[in-house]
Amino acid sequence: MPLPWRLCPRAQLAGLIGIFTDVDDTLTRDGAIEPVALRALHALRDAGLPVVAVTGRPMGWSRPFARDWPLEAIVAENGAVALRRDAAAPEGLRIDYLQDEATRRENAQRLQAVAQRILHELPQARLAQDSAGRVTDIAIDHAEHAHLADAQIARVVALMREAGMSATVSSIHVNGWYGDHGKWSGACWALQLLHGRDLQAEVGRWLFVGDSTNDQVMFERFALSVGVANLRRFAPQLSVWPAYLADGERGEGFAEVAAAVLAARERR
Repeated sequence: MPLPWRLCPRAQLAGLIGIFTDVDDTLTRDGAIEPVALRALHALRDAGLPVVAVTGRPMGWSRPFARDWPLEAIVAENGAVALRRDAAAPEGLRIDYLQDEATRRENAQRLQAVAQRILHELPQARLAQDSAGRVTDIAIDHAEHAHLADAQIARVVALMREAGMSATVSSIHVNGWYGDHGKWSGACWALQLLHGRDLQAEVGRWLFVGDSTNDQVMFERFALSVGVANLRRFAPQLSVWPAYLADGERGEGFAEVAAAVLAARERR
């Protein structure tokens, strides 16, 4: 089990050079960023600590937040799309895709075929309401605007994997896509895009904050990993826990982490 976040050594926090974070139920509540989390993001940016969000949310959903939130970038669709501010780009936003246009076009038909099979076999299943903004994956809603039981969620995952897809379960959606990318590879890709640097070589100086089973790959890779308190609801499904657990849930937990990081930097 993780240690309480307050036990994290200040010396480790003082040496951090940035933060990666999940979005839904880590920064947000009911789909909207919590004010305390937004204030924490501003404080981190003002202190010169970059924050990169890595999420299963789609490219279309991420566009306004990549522009408006004080983030260095958003890596959307579980590592397939990177969005960042760029004054020279249309709408002030640069969008990079992991897969080329031909691959995305070919996969789109396969993705829709799997989606239709899931909806046919599970009449209770619903596509996520943000599906119109997706370009590289599909998402089935299990806890945002619809509800699926654990057995139904497991069946959705099984159908995706039977079709040769990667599949993960977040706090709100079941996401499926073609390709071997994911949150960790997306984080590595983002740092290379942003700064030409190798995350694997400097991962000890970055921190990750998350809330769900699909963050386990990040908990495993980051020695400094923190779960916001609502991660506890997934305890039966977790095989990898973060190193630490915040006292607060969602945005409160993220703000708690940010405050400790900033305090450690001030005291160094």
